[in-house]
Amino acid sequence: MLMTAKQIIAVNHKLSMSQGKMAAQVAHASLSAYRKASKKQTTEWREVGEKKVVLRSPENGLEPLRREAERADLPHHLVKDAGMTELEPGTETALGIGPAKAAEIDTVTGELNTLQ
Repeated sequence: MLMTAKQIIAVNHKLSMSQGKMAAQVAHASLSAYRKASKKQTTEWREVGEKKVVLRSPENGLEPLRREAERADLPHHLVKDAGMTELEPGTETALGIGPAKAAEIDTVTGELNTLQ
């Protein structure tokens, strides 16, 4: 039986991003975190349907969440915008965590709410 695996992307909900900009930032966070995952993590994730969940960032921002993911030894990537369109350079827009076992990710992101 396969373990449940997933990836989450936390979005900085305090920013005024267009839907297209947000979609691009989520995609960037997803792919960059995926590239940092082990072969075992990515294989398990692909075999169970590549579940992705987009969540609201914590009120204290993405960097503290990134540090928690790092402490938990989870693959992750914090996207900092290049500043060429809507945002200032270096603005933290999205954080991808995983793919990894859902239970491991939930220890870091379990308190976050879905993005609405």
